[in-house]
Order: sequence, then structure tokens, then C-alpha cells
Amino acid sequence: VGSTDSPHALSSTSYLASDLRQLCDLLSPHNSRLAYENWCWATHAPNWADVWSIVQQADRPNIGLCLDTFQTGGGEWADPTTSSGIIELPGSNPRQTLEERFRASLKELGKTIPAEKIYILQISDAYKPREPLAAEADEQGLRPRGRWSSCLRPVPIDGGYLPVVEVAKAVLDTGFRGWFSMEVFDGGPEGKDQEWKDMGAYTKKAMKAHEKLLVEAADA
Repeated sequence: VGSTDSPHALSSTSYLASDLRQLCDLLSPHNSRLAYENWCWATHAPNWADVWSIVQQADRPNIGLCLDTFQTGGGEWADPTTSSGIIELPGSNPRQTLEERFRASLKELGKTIPAEKIYILQISDAYKPREPLAAEADEQGLRPRGRWSSCLRPVPIDGGYLPVVEVAKAVLDTGFRGWFSMEVFDGGPEGKDQEWKDMGAYTKKAMKAHEKLLVEAADA
């Protein structure tokens, strides 16, 4: 379940947790679990810390997290609306401030979340948009990071620029050794719809990217 991007969603985390608690109770008789994911363009829970707080409030044994290299790197480090492609902070040394803030967030992730509460890690990267995306929502109400997510997400370490290795390492630092899922929306660097005619070759490329990501995360 993704954190909602509805502009009408209530901001109360206790209300959101209550909804998830009810859903967990419906799933429990079926021996099913709920993985809650932060969307980096969400209305009220765009970061891993936000969804972790809500999961704790939901307080059910069958709720955990779906973490995502794109959602974390794309929400806390990158910004598709800037010419640099990263979050541009005020101050005399904004890049250093951003890097320090991001590293602190990942360190907190690695030491805070119990491994058993991470149900799945989704992995993908992102192309830097050729031109900065408009900061306003589009005619469907989709915010810029949502538009970016829909067509500019290749396999990791294959033309993208997000700190996916650092995010994966932080998740592995929790002790997590569960499922990885390749979640890509690859429209190429131009973000255009295309037909992948050789899915066999693409899946082999994805597996090589996965293996490379694990090696680099282990060495980081």
C-alpha cells in the first residue's frame, strides 16, 4: 500500500494508522501481511521515517514496510524540478548540507528499523530529466516527482544518478536479508513510451544490475 498522494487526505497520522490497522485486521485471518510504502510525492508521508512512524502507530504484527531506493533517494536527495537534479537548499554550502542531511537520514534508517519489519525492498534508479519538470501538479493532479516516477526509472546503476547504493546499504545495515523487487518504469532518458521487444535481454540486464548493486552496497 502506497502512502496516498490525494490532496484531500487527512493529515492526522493517527487517522492514517487507524485505516491501516483495520486493513491489517481484515488481512490477518488470511495469513496476509501489509507492506506500507512511502511515495516521495505523497501528501503526508513522503519519507521512510513518516511511514515507519505510521506503521508503529498501527501496531499490528502483520504490518511492515516496503522500502524503495527511488522513493528514498528521489525524495530526500534528488529533485526533478531543479536544473541540478538535486534538492537545492539555502545557505553557503548547500550541497554539503544536503549530503550530510541525507547521510544522517540513512544512518538513522539503518539503526532504527527492525529487519523483520521490512517486508520488501524495491530497487530502481532515475534518469535526470533533460529539462527541469514544472513544479506544479499536472492536469491529472500528479506532482512532479510522481510524473518523474512514471517513466524515468531504469534499473539501478544503468544511466541513472540516484544514490541507490547508499540507500540499499542502509537497508542492509538493519540486518534485512529479505526480498528485493526490481520496480522500473523505463521510458529511456527521454521518458517516452517504448515497446521492449526483447524482455529476456532486459531481465538479464536487470539481474546484472541487481548483482552489481549488492556488491557495491557490500563494499560501501
